[in-house]
Amino acid sequence: MNFIWKEILLLKLWRNKGSLIDIDKNQSSYLLAKSIRELRITFFSYLKDFFYILIGIISAAFGLESFLLPNKFIDGGATGISLLTAELFSIPIYILIVLINIPFIIIGYHVIGKQFAIKASLAILGLAAALAFFHFPEVTKDKLLVAVFGGIFLGAGIGLSVRGGAVLDGTEVLAIFLSRRFAATIGDIITLINIFIFSAAAYLLSVETALYSMLTYLAASRTLDFIIVGVEEFTGVTIISVHSEKIRLMIAEKLGRGLTVYKGKRGYGKHGYTRDTDIVYTVITRLEINKLNTEIEKIDPNAFVVMHSVKDTKGGMIKKRPLHH
Repeated sequence: MNFIWKEILLLKLWRNKGSLIDIDKNQSSYLLAKSIRELRITFFSYLKDFFYILIGIISAAFGLESFLLPNKFIDGGATGISLLTAELFSIPIYILIVLINIPFIIIGYHVIGKQFAIKASLAILGLAAALAFFHFPEVTKDKLLVAVFGGIFLGAGIGLSVRGGAVLDGTEVLAIFLSRRFAATIGDIITLINIFIFSAAAYLLSVETALYSMLTYLAASRTLDFIIVGVEEFTGVTIISVHSEKIRLMIAEKLGRGLTVYKGKRGYGKHGYTRDTDIVYTVITRLEINKLNTEIEKIDPNAFVVMHSVKDTKGGMIKKRPLHH
């Protein structure tokens, strides 16, 4: 009996031999296409990062040479330490930018990773080379214009390098490292570092220079946030309502936005009574908040709505509106 079953199995395998070969060929073609696609994505990702870092280096070098250095203004962070040290000891700025950022790159290697450390090293070396070999003309002597536009170009350069996965100023790396070891936020640590830098500038240079330098730092930080976050500000909205299906249809059809519905439990009452409910989550721009609130009010005035800021989004239906016929 076993012999008969073996013969039937061999016969089936022989008949399906051609289809098995086809399956293997299809799998090989799929794996090859998948590998090519992943390689193409990786290549264009590195190309995009290189472009961001290159433009960031040019912008930062222009801000330093055309505005800050001729007028002896400084900035916050590692760049500010480099500018202050260059002014006090007449050491070339391109040497100081490399030397002062070395500890931050080492910390970044251990805290963030090897790829980040390599990109940051190349970006900082590129900025040093740009300052050493390329010279931009001085644009203005007006102190207010120097402070504002020097900060804008420097902040844009740092922000573009961050978009490319690197840094031109290693202060945030140090802040991340210290925040993991002490009960302080990254923002608190950066603020303390900059207070020390501007206090030293006020004592060693002048109070006026320190005040203008603080204006430079504010312009740079706002520009950096603008470059990283972008023009649009997004808001994540969580909606809990007994009319969740109607709200879902409203968001999809009237607002034209993608959304996620997940299961949850509503808890209320003295005894913690719970009830299953659908929770709707979507991401909209700040210009659509008023319209969303109005539409929710029409459907369910008692809906529980939670909103929070979202730095950026990728994919979905948030950055491109669907076509309306």
